[in-house]
Amino acid sequence: MIFSFRNTSAVCAVFLLVSVNSLHESAIATINKQSQLIAQQSKTQSHSIFKTILPKLKQKTQIKILLPKFIPESDGENPIYAIIEAATKNNYDILLGFSPDCSGGTACRLGVLSAEAVTRKTPRLTGKPVSLAKGITGYFVDFACGANCSDATLTWRQQGVQYIFGLKAGDRTSLIKMANSAINP
Repeated sequence: MIFSFRNTSAVCAVFLLVSVNSLHESAIATINKQSQLIAQQSKTQSHSIFKTILPKLKQKTQIKILLPKFIPESDGENPIYAIIEAATKNNYDILLGFSPDCSGGTACRLGVLSAEAVTRKTPRLTGKPVSLAKGITGYFVDFACGANCSDATLTWRQQGVQYIFGLKAGDRTSLIKMANSAINP
């Protein structure tokens, strides 16, 4: 009986050691998978319309590029295109249009995304203050209509860069959602 008990104890001890070792490897694998998932989620993601212009934009500018994940009217009915209008070391301007050759004409234009390094010559921010993600204050300026409607704009500064998102005859809620989707990718 004692011999049998000793054998059982030895088997249990071996099982326990193997289990603890497997548990340790399993815990490491789980931690590694979680780290990989967090790393994948922390990569900046933007709306798919920017995929074709992003490499050129990264090559041309040295300021932080913020592009939204949310773009109003991008539900798939009408395709939207991102067109680089200008890109230098310290700024970029992107036109959002309903055709790939839109040059800012009122019929094909949805809006704009702009960014520029802040300097002493950069004008003060104006408009109605609004709260954005990460405690950032943005400034909303509503559109005006005459023969055509202008852009409603949302402007904010982040890490030495001034960002402006504009939507032709846009609304405040859409611009805030758009800006927050860029600030919190």
